[in-house]
Amino acid sequence: MSHSASAVTTTCAYCGVGCGVRMQPQEAEFVAHGEMTHPANLGRLCVKGSSLGETLGLEGRLLQPEINGLAVSWSQALDAVADGLRAVIAQYGPQAVAFYGSGQLLTEDYYVANKLMKGFIGAGNMDTNSRLCMASAVVGYKRAFGADAVPCDYQDLEQADCVILTGSNTAWAHPVVYQRLALAKKTRPEMRIVVIDPRQTATCDIADLHLALRPGSDAALFCGALQAMAEQQHLDENFLQQHTQGLTQTLAAVESWTLAKTAAFCGLSSTELQLFYQWIADSDRLVTLYSMGINQSTSGVDKCNAIINLHLATGKIGRVGCGPFSITGQPNAMGGREVGGLANQLAAHMGFTPEEIDRVGRFWHSDNVAQTAGLTAIDLFRAIEVGQVKALWIMGTNPVVSLPDADRVRAGLSRCPLVIVSDIMRDTDTTHLAHICLPALGWGEKNGTVTNSVRCVSRQRNFLAPPGEAKADWWIISQVARRLGFGEAFNYQHPADIFREHARLSGFENQGRRAFDISGLAHLSNAQWDEMLPIQWPVNERHPQGLTRLFTDGKFYHPDGKARLIPITPRLPITHPTATYPLLMNTGRIRDQWHTMTRTGKSARLMQHLSEPFCQFHPDDCPAAQSGDLLRVSSPHGWLLLRAQPDRSQARGTLFVPMHWNSQFSQQARVDALIAAHTDPLSGQPESKHTPVRLQRWTAAWYGEVFLRRDPTAPPQVAYWSRITQPGVTHFTLADATKPEDWVGWIAKQFATEQWVIQCADRGETGMSMLAWKEGVLQLAFYSQPSPPMIDRQAVVAAFTKASFDAPSRLALLAGRGQDRKTLTGTIVCSCFAVGEIPIIAAVRGGCHSAEQLGATLKCGTNCGSCIPELKKIIASARHETLVVGGHHE
Repeated sequence: MSHSASAVTTTCAYCGVGCGVRMQPQEAEFVAHGEMTHPANLGRLCVKGSSLGETLGLEGRLLQPEINGLAVSWSQALDAVADGLRAVIAQYGPQAVAFYGSGQLLTEDYYVANKLMKGFIGAGNMDTNSRLCMASAVVGYKRAFGADAVPCDYQDLEQADCVILTGSNTAWAHPVVYQRLALAKKTRPEMRIVVIDPRQTATCDIADLHLALRPGSDAALFCGALQAMAEQQHLDENFLQQHTQGLTQTLAAVESWTLAKTAAFCGLSSTELQLFYQWIADSDRLVTLYSMGINQSTSGVDKCNAIINLHLATGKIGRVGCGPFSITGQPNAMGGREVGGLANQLAAHMGFTPEEIDRVGRFWHSDNVAQTAGLTAIDLFRAIEVGQVKALWIMGTNPVVSLPDADRVRAGLSRCPLVIVSDIMRDTDTTHLAHICLPALGWGEKNGTVTNSVRCVSRQRNFLAPPGEAKADWWIISQVARRLGFGEAFNYQHPADIFREHARLSGFENQGRRAFDISGLAHLSNAQWDEMLPIQWPVNERHPQGLTRLFTDGKFYHPDGKARLIPITPRLPITHPTATYPLLMNTGRIRDQWHTMTRTGKSARLMQHLSEPFCQFHPDDCPAAQSGDLLRVSSPHGWLLLRAQPDRSQARGTLFVPMHWNSQFSQQARVDALIAAHTDPLSGQPESKHTPVRLQRWTAAWYGEVFLRRDPTAPPQVAYWSRITQPGVTHFTLADATKPEDWVGWIAKQFATEQWVIQCADRGETGMSMLAWKEGVLQLAFYSQPSPPMIDRQAVVAAFTKASFDAPSRLALLAGRGQDRKTLTGTIVCSCFAVGEIPIIAAVRGGCHSAEQLGATLKCGTNCGSCIPELKKIIASARHETLVVGGHHE
């Protein structure tokens, strides 16, 4: 691996917190450390960020351009892309072409893609997976402020009197923000933290109040809060009169949301609701942090505006420790919004008015600028399905896994005449449907900028040389643009050229009318751009050093300078439980995985905590299922096969399924295949949190685990399999409804063991195990039982590193354990230091009665801190001798 010889400061590849990372070379690898000077994280990193160095290998990378699965030269591939797009445009017009981007793209990549589609091809069909994440927040901000502008800074969370977390499991989805908040709470115990979530999540660990409201009722809760503030005369009359419009209509809309009505609608008690209202009234400084639980809804925009209304009406905005704060899901979702990456934006926070179209056209020197907004994500893929869109270029995302009604998306793509995919991985659910695959640079190889949740523009610096023939996305797009005849407008030689143009456009004929303005950075030299420090926009003549907090002067971006309160009529989700599908499925992130696992799935450390796709449910909703069983989860759109995780903290009638697993990591676990494509009418964002489903225990004749020295040519042919990344070993968990009559023959057929020496232990009805050797080197270890095998996975993986085994070691390995039972860890709780339940329980019983004491003894919880809520649960259970050791592989 060719790389920089010195440490490089860059920005994390994961969520919108936008942490600074220092990648330190260490022998042939890189180790990630938090950058102490970056304002987003001040040296902290979560376990995903800490593991970035473990995801840099080239296994599975797409390293050459391919056409129909065959490697070709770049010249051939680029010609094919340009010729294909040109032919579609000539026959069907520019509206038959679409681009679908990603918050994984850098701003420079995004800018060039948007410019080509909307400025020169002449259609608005450039959308992005940010549509699934932040679209509702965008529309909410624009309706209220006249601009897509997050007003807050991370410091506001630490300086607030009260922080409301709603629709956000911050502890797992944005761990560094959670740790900053947890430290602030520890430093200032009088700070109040409210978690609003139907689930009892890890975030509740620091909550003074958890409002487990009815799923989808958030807008009513905030309407009720506004009505209470008005009734109790806690509105900021001066601020409202001078800086807002719409108060009368908005108060009329909430007048009926009395304490009793709101409590009944939200499924809360009047007592806890009164306490919530009192804390809002008592808090001079209030921040509401919200994320996917608010945005991913058919009324997501209204929910956002209900939150913003409360802040505007009480004057808790534009001040230290105040504001409505949407936190972004992806590393550059904000940067994509800046350049126009959403189909309803043109560029630089401009839309499709005649004035804006003319302005952008003059700046780009193009007379073919798109005249109308394009197709948003859900409508785009429906247009592909019906043949309206004939050519699609997908960049850095995996819509066959991430879009709702995912099987329908896959079927539609399979019929699309031209599918182009730029990606870093060769085998994804989406690349399997591509006619042309283009190898893009991955994180660590890219050079550009990203913008985080608080408008902070940071440099992402490359520290690895491009592998194989991989190229930067901006270069690929520019090369296609040149072949389409637009060479003069895409003659970029360096990503800094693109950044300067982007910055100039942000200030072009702006005169303070648009919030997004980084024209102060438009004259950076290449060297200055390379050394650029993190800075929050706007950055212009008025704010040459950037601006931490917006709206401090009470001026907004509507033409009259005033904010708008928006009358809200709360609505519940479109779908409801039925007799056939009586439960509600919620989806979301888990602590150690990211999106569709194409990066995090490469790290063995990140697969230790929750290693298989699972369904968390209340035991009373499926009494027949025990922990470790398999469950069939069905909706009208599809079904999943998942590991059962009964949990009494999960509300009755609801269940939770993670969003990450794809077809490379599990047989049947693409959760978005179950979700209907219902969207918010204003934002086009789908309702991913509220799907009626049916839950059934799936009966397996046997469960198994297999460890292999090499990858099999195909996944095991069983009803259930899940792949777990391990160091140097391929590991599958298995289950099937039919038990083989000949285990040895079945294993030989599945894993090609014919040339190996085999040792078996057949226990009849209680299961069998098998080891296979070649020239004295372990090649395979297989275990099956009528219930999930109780084996020591760490010991089995370690066995593959040994050069020889004596007879006792082989017998121990056949039993699925090492000779030294003291090495057992149990289910991993702390991924940072690979600390499992068994040593944690032992330490608790030995006198460690706090997370701090456990950290001092075992180091768990002392890095990213994401495991601290689980450590506290284990402490409580172990001290009362009631803990049943979790997992099924101790």
